Amino acid sequence: MRHTWRRAVGGALTSLTGLAALLIVALLAVILLDVVRGGAGHVTWQFLSEPPSDGMMGGGIFPALYGTAALTLLMTLAVMPVGVLTAVYLHEYAPPGSLLARAVRVAVVNLAGVPSIVFGLFGVGFFIHFVGGNMDRLLGYQELHWGQPGILWASLTLAVLTLPVVIVSTEEALKAVPMDHRTASLALGATQSQTLVRVVLPGALPGILTGAVLAISRGAGEVAPILFTGAAYFLPDLPHAMNSQFMHLGYHSYVLATQSPDVEATRPLLYATVLVLLALTFALNLVAVLIRARTRRRAAAAH
Repeated sequence: MRHTWRRAVGGALTSLTGLAALLIVALLAVILLDVVRGGAGHVTWQFLSEPPSDGMMGGGIFPALYGTAALTLLMTLAVMPVGVLTAVYLHEYAPPGSLLARAVRVAVVNLAGVPSIVFGLFGVGFFIHFVGGNMDRLLGYQELHWGQPGILWASLTLAVLTLPVVIVSTEEALKAVPMDHRTASLALGATQSQTLVRVVLPGALPGILTGAVLAISRGAGEVAPILFTGAAYFLPDLPHAMNSQFMHLGYHSYVLATQSPDVEATRPLLYATVLVLLALTFALNLVAVLIRARTRRRAAAAH
């Protein structure tokens, strides 16, 4: 009787967990099908290669596409070194019970729970007014040069937003490297830094790249942090410098959905823009996943 009850409970839990997973997949499929059905017919070469026109009632999205890709790339280049180095310190160098390590971990946990709009306000106050304004004064600019919204400040703001993701994933990847590998390297006469560079980091690289994938996924679709730090309502020109403003696919979608004089007329453009944003995010993730898979194959072959 007890055995039958356990089997019934186990079957029920299996069914519930499977149903929950199926529900998530079904929701994703419904969203993707709706976006593809509404936008696939309007994604043409002209749409991808031309700037908006007719008050954003026509034309294409190339400036927004370029701006989103450039912003995501700059964000990744900014967040990965800082996040990886922080995680390396926390796991490899920080002494047990270190107050600094505890403070950093508390800060990481708190950063992960801060609303994204707050990061945008932080970017305005710190990066634009404090850092940019002081740079203008030190460099002798008579007009605003660095002390204004630009793609550099927007990418750094997103880097701060995604920093907890990179730190946590990198630290977990470092924990997954067996301690025996470190001990063997040290026993053979390698220093701690040599062990880190030649043994630990190569073993943790797939997990580190997983953090990069998660950071790209989080940062590419964020709109709130860049509203104040660099995104432009309409800007047909491409960003040509680090202090240039830029268009963004996420913000462009918001504008088409809420600020258009004829929302119904721009609905096909809205769906097509969202479809391109999803495709761009998936493409960036795919590149990181392929790099991670290749790294894993190399690591497996080396062992």
